[in-house]
Parts: sequence; structure tokens; C-alpha cells
Amino acid sequence: MRRYIGIAARGLAMGAADIVPGVSGGTIAFITGIYEELLESLSSLNFGTLKSLFTEGIASTWTKVNGNFLVALFSGVLISIFSLAKAIEYFLEFHPHLLWSFFFGLLGASIIYVGKKIENWNLANIIGLIAGSGIAFYLTLLSPGNNIGDSWYILICGAIAICAMILPGISGSFILLLLGAYPTIIAAVSDREFTTLGIFAAGCIIGLLVFSKVLNWMFKNHKDLTIAVLTGFLIGSMNKLWPWKENVELLYTHSDGREDWLQSNVFPGAFHSDPQILFAVLLATFGFALIFLMERFASKS
Repeated sequence: MRRYIGIAARGLAMGAADIVPGVSGGTIAFITGIYEELLESLSSLNFGTLKSLFTEGIASTWTKVNGNFLVALFSGVLISIFSLAKAIEYFLEFHPHLLWSFFFGLLGASIIYVGKKIENWNLANIIGLIAGSGIAFYLTLLSPGNNIGDSWYILICGAIAICAMILPGISGSFILLLLGAYPTIIAAVSDREFTTLGIFAAGCIIGLLVFSKVLNWMFKNHKDLTIAVLTGFLIGSMNKLWPWKENVELLYTHSDGREDWLQSNVFPGAFHSDPQILFAVLLATFGFALIFLMERFASKS
């Protein structure tokens, strides 16, 4: 029981990480030492699991998929997500630059932590780092599509985002931010819009069933190269999380009146209101320190 309480606590931290576009829940799993077990457990979920349920029984199948571990972990994830959604929505609306400052610090620390896991810096890994940086930076310059509120788009966003959420380095919420769906999903969680959440969850399940096996194979066979590409992706993503932005073009208006804008980065002096530089720096520093405190705590545990 103590072990599963500890796993649920890790789930709480992963949920908090997954809901903010600065650090990945996969990074938290990586830091706290449960990442490989998570990948193995997710990889065991497939269509053969359903067959096993009828041929071998519930108890045997539950053990085979490491059910206690998955339930404890994802219970913590869901509790954390639903608890934090209101606060995130508030800051997105009234103090976005302070929220981005905190995320910016989280991302900076994640780059250092994930990058130092690369054991062999050969030419292939350096190229992977550069390629990941370039691709991510290019993605941050793209405009989100105009189909942000459509059901099929939410389904695709769920499949893509969950792949990022289990990667140590790439934030699923950050991917949602790139796709333009982050405010929509946060509002759905906050307002308990279960139709939208159900479509998003279906996309997540599809993404998990497909991607977890691919990722498990990549980490077993090309671990350093995989981490190098992820580190590069984090570096290129810094552009998207720059705290001070200005609205350039209206992209989408939701049925409740919320608006999604194409934004560009500006210096604090050109910000449309008080840039609150001191608070922004303090929040970025706090986010940066939080990752290393978590790593130290997990190492001691």
C-alpha cells in the first residue's frame, strides 16, 4: 500500500506537469524513477489484452498489465489535472505573462536535466539535437488551424498530445498550445464539458495504444539519440514560452466568447501593460528550481 500511495503521489506531480506547457509528465516519471515501468505497463495494453480477459480471467490479465500500478498512477494524474484547471484558466485570462514566466523556468531546467542523461555525445546525437531544435522552433512559428473547436480536431489533438505527455522532455500541454487547442481543453476540464473531454480522451487512448510500443522500442534500442532529439525539441520550444507577447491576428472565437489569437514575442519594454519583470523573473527562477528540487528528492528516495 505504501508503494502505491507513493506512485499516486508521483501521479499528482505528473498531472500538474501535464497541465502546464512547460514540463512533461514523462519528465516527472523519468526523474522519480518509474518511467521504464510506465512504458512497459502501457506497452502491455493492446488488443491481446481483451482476448486475455476472456481466456485467462480478470485477475491474471490485471496482473499482466500491471493494473494496480496504472490505476494508482493515473488516479493521481486525474486528481491533479481537475484540481489545477481553474487556477490555470484564471492565470491564462488575467496574468498570462506571469504564467508563461513560470513555464519558461520549468522548461529551462528540463533542458538541462534531460540533456545530461545523454551518455555518448557522438555525431548522430549532435545532429539529432540540432534537428530537434530546428523542427521545434519552426513549429512555434506556425499558426494554429481554424478547426480548433471541431470534434475531429480535438480527437487528433488528444492522440498527438498523449504521445508528448509520456515523453521525458516534451510537454503534451505544449503540443496542445502549438495546435491551438490548449485553452479549449483547459476550459473543458474547468467547466466539466464531458463531451469534449470524452472525445479528447478517446484520442489519448488511441495515441497511447500506438505510440507507447514505438517509444518503448526507441528507448531500448536508440536511447541516447532519442533523448538528444527530445532535448533539441525543448530548446527550440523556448520561443513559444517567452512570457511577453502581443496579439497579432484573431484566429478563433469560441461559442462562449473566448478568443484565440496569433501572438508574437516582444521585449518587456514593448509589452502592452505592466511587464512585472521582477515577478516574472522570480516565477521563472522558482520554476527552474522546482525541477532540481524534485530530482534531488527523488534521488534520495
